[in-house]
Amino acid sequence: MNKRTVTNLLKDDLRLKSFAEVDLGYSLESAILEAKRCLACKTAPCEQGCPVKVKIKDFIREVRSANIDLALEKISEDNILPAICGRVCPQETQCEKHCVLGLKNPEQAINIGKLERFVGDYGKLKKEKNISANGIKVAIIGSGPAGMTCAGELAKKGFEVTVFEALHEAGGVLTYGIPEFRLPKKLIVNEWHKLTGLGVKLETNVIVGKTITIKELETKGFKEFFVATGAGLPKGLNIKGENLTGVYYANGFLTRINLMKAYKQEYHTPYKAYKHVVVIGGGNVALDAARTAKRLGAEVTIVYRRSKAEMPARLEEVKHAEEEGIEFNFLMNPKEIKGTDKVEGLLCEKMILGEVDQSGRASFKPTGEVIGIKADMVIIAVGQSANPSFFNNIEIERNKYGNIVVDEKQASSYPNLYAGGDIVTGASTVIEAMGHGKLVADIISKKYNK
Repeated sequence: MNKRTVTNLLKDDLRLKSFAEVDLGYSLESAILEAKRCLACKTAPCEQGCPVKVKIKDFIREVRSANIDLALEKISEDNILPAICGRVCPQETQCEKHCVLGLKNPEQAINIGKLERFVGDYGKLKKEKNISANGIKVAIIGSGPAGMTCAGELAKKGFEVTVFEALHEAGGVLTYGIPEFRLPKKLIVNEWHKLTGLGVKLETNVIVGKTITIKELETKGFKEFFVATGAGLPKGLNIKGENLTGVYYANGFLTRINLMKAYKQEYHTPYKAYKHVVVIGGGNVALDAARTAKRLGAEVTIVYRRSKAEMPARLEEVKHAEEEGIEFNFLMNPKEIKGTDKVEGLLCEKMILGEVDQSGRASFKPTGEVIGIKADMVIIAVGQSANPSFFNNIEIERNKYGNIVVDEKQASSYPNLYAGGDIVTGASTVIEAMGHGKLVADIISKKYNK
């Protein structure tokens, strides 16, 4: 009973031949078995690690009794995207980090994420009762997890919600940033069907700041605004060779594969086949890019300037990448991308670890030793910053990184405009962005229901 129940994975001989989901999740029997491991702690410390405060103990109790629909109802009181969060949230650093069973060995914590995913996949919710419309128009800019959460919560409370999305498909980073083998697109489509069923309106191909401005939306009767545009502008390395043919930024690379459906064999997505791909970075985006390139037929190496222990990527994703034959080059810092017109290799300087820095991780120091790595394609995945398009024709306070400055209620310096997710924090997690969306929905609702 103390041993953690594992999930099934796609067989190794099938994994790299398609973009099929790798983790196959729990069966009902295994979900119940894992739920029975829960101690049902009186104080439920796991719930303190959840940014949206899901009632974890309560939903697990329902799973234990095979009441999956009731478990979904309990989760949905706080989280409208359980099937998504169960797949992509870093539970090991949030809810599971506080699990009593995992205090001595983190790998023995209750597998809360996999249980949440199971409930999201198989539970069924009752239809919302008739919602009384209040006629108050709210504009949400961005259709990712923060925007989706805010839209759903406000729609359930009678607000007239319109979500504006710059791209042609909704979902934000869930759709264009996370690969099919980690998050099947059908799940995002299903969640959007639920939102539109609540009365949420969606307008795609609209860039707020260019297609239409906040002031123009105000003249159309919108009273409140929530900006959840994410951080879509890639950061560069500022090294020689960064403009060579064959250099990609991870978010652009993943967007092309996801939105142009290169993961489907029947789609002829414009993409040059490369043999030796080097991905620079150690976060989840770097892992997603590397595993995607591997499925497209390349030999892939990840270059990271610190050691494996400092990688911000999820341990599960690192393990899957290793299983898939991706090579890791740790303690390497890129110095130059070699080539005349196109990428012909990468020069890196070896690093050694130093004292812990402001990030909470060991710092790195150069050794002076430079080595060459074979490459005909380089993918840069070292972070993103705020896209400046939104800020046209609006005066709003931003910090030195270009992110919107907000107070404890997520309110910006512009009247009735709130912001959340990566546009405020920089690169963060899906569930933290959802927490912002939920908070803003609650604040707006209370403003009109005093």
